[in-house]
Amino acid sequence: MSSSRTGRPPVQRAVRRPAASRPPRDNPVRRLYGNARRAWDRPLTAYYLILGGSLLITVLGLVMVYSASQITALQLSLPGSFFFRKQFLAACIGGVLMLVASRMPVKLHRALAYPILAGAVFMMALVQVPGIGMSVNGNQNWISLGGSFQIQPSEFGKLALVLWGADLMARKQDKGMLIQWKHMLVPLVPVAFLLLGLIMLGGDMGTAIILTAILFGLLWLAGAPTRLFVGVLSVALTLGFILIKTSPNRMARLSCIGATEPKTGVADCWQAVHGIYALASGGIFGSGLGASVEKWGQLPEAHTDFIFAVTGEELGLAGTLSVLALFAALGYAGIRVAGRTEDPFVRYAAGGVTTWITAQAVINIGAVLGLLPIAGVPLPLFSYGGSALLPTMFAIGLLIAFARDDPAARAALSMRQPRFGRKRAGGAVRDRGPRRWNTMRRRAPVARSSGER
Repeated sequence: MSSSRTGRPPVQRAVRRPAASRPPRDNPVRRLYGNARRAWDRPLTAYYLILGGSLLITVLGLVMVYSASQITALQLSLPGSFFFRKQFLAACIGGVLMLVASRMPVKLHRALAYPILAGAVFMMALVQVPGIGMSVNGNQNWISLGGSFQIQPSEFGKLALVLWGADLMARKQDKGMLIQWKHMLVPLVPVAFLLLGLIMLGGDMGTAIILTAILFGLLWLAGAPTRLFVGVLSVALTLGFILIKTSPNRMARLSCIGATEPKTGVADCWQAVHGIYALASGGIFGSGLGASVEKWGQLPEAHTDFIFAVTGEELGLAGTLSVLALFAALGYAGIRVAGRTEDPFVRYAAGGVTTWITAQAVINIGAVLGLLPIAGVPLPLFSYGGSALLPTMFAIGLLIAFARDDPAARAALSMRQPRFGRKRAGGAVRDRGPRRWNTMRRRAPVARSSGER
């Protein structure tokens, strides 16, 4: 029966709109993901990650150096803050170097490549001169500066290889010479082998591994073919196997991988085992800052090579994961800078610095965790050692300069205005425009007559 006969109004049925015309639902998870994705895609993300991450690692390292080195200093009849004061002085000098490097133009960085390389080679050669070079823990790779101050020239060799190798590969790429394998290898590989030879004369296998990683990073960024890459890698592995096989000390370190209790023999794996003990006793949040037990003579090199173990004991899993997250953020930012630039020198230099810091952090942390042999390299920006801190902070300044030099980052930095006061331009006072609260001011009603339009 129709609705007109019954007197009832017709039934209104809702029309289902297509999915494309329906308003999107407010999904908090999707909104949070979208905001995080937009934040990571901002032009200044790499700049803030490099600056903030490096400063946080350095500050936390100073705290842990003070905590881990007190007992060692007292055992040597020194003030408890002796190593902390030296590290703080090196951090201040490194901060100045980082600031200078971050403000230098790219052309000046390229101009410094050859002088830094020549100075590094000269200083590394001086290490082998009797009466000038010093031996520390069996490695002849130090030069005394008088008193308690020493310098390790091989640490500056890393910076020299990065700058010189980046400038060399950039010039060859501009001339189209990297399509031939001989131009890709010569003179990069011979100069790198020269630095490796000077380092290995002193017996520093750990620094040689990091220098080799920088070399492979530069070759990979240059687009080396697989056959060439595998060939150079085979030569490096063969030389490394020979050097390890002919040294009882290195073979003993290799046998301590995964050790959970002391062994008898050439080396009893004491350092590796007590590093695991320190990490295991830390728990989730640690025993508290300064409350480490292993640093009381049980764990050798607690403030240098094994400072990550003391961090795990005092700050727990939360502290170690925080350090790993900071290094991961620093590595991500370096890769982002290298991947987004169109300048070949910036790409090679940023990739070389990122490879250097990441490889050294992996080698140090892997040794503390018992996954890699103990190579005797410090944790970048974190462990005690001014010779390692100064070139590393200069390299961080390079990354900051490259991140600021990005066109999108330059545009974002130029648009920033001071939060307080007015901005002066050309000697005149320029107003920032109407303040935000002026737009919220309620206007008084205007009386209008009936005939007024």
